[in-house]
Amino acid sequence: MEEVKQPELESCAEVECCTSTRERKSHHSEQTKKNLVTRLNRIEGQIRGVKGLIEKDTYCDDVLTQIAAIQSALNGVSKILLEGHLKNCVVERIQEGDMDVLDEFLTTIQRVMKK
Repeated sequence: MEEVKQPELESCAEVECCTSTRERKSHHSEQTKKNLVTRLNRIEGQIRGVKGLIEKDTYCDDVLTQIAAIQSALNGVSKILLEGHLKNCVVERIQEGDMDVLDEFLTTIQRVMKK
């Protein structure tokens, strides 16, 4: 599987971040969005491929290997999103005095790590 180069994340000074006073939204650069969409499109294709393998009665171990690759690719997407969230949204909310964001972030980390 070809590795997609991860773009540099923009700072809060360069993009509007999610804050506690505005509607909660992500504000990724166009390059980051393109990277994420490219990764998700590849994952979507892999999932269709696994569906085809199951329909063709492919050996279980081969299907499971493909599923592991899909899970790894999804983890890559999660890492990019978590990094951007921490470096931008979480930092900005802490700077605004919103310490509740730490509990929210820890809950998110626990949820992602269960996978």
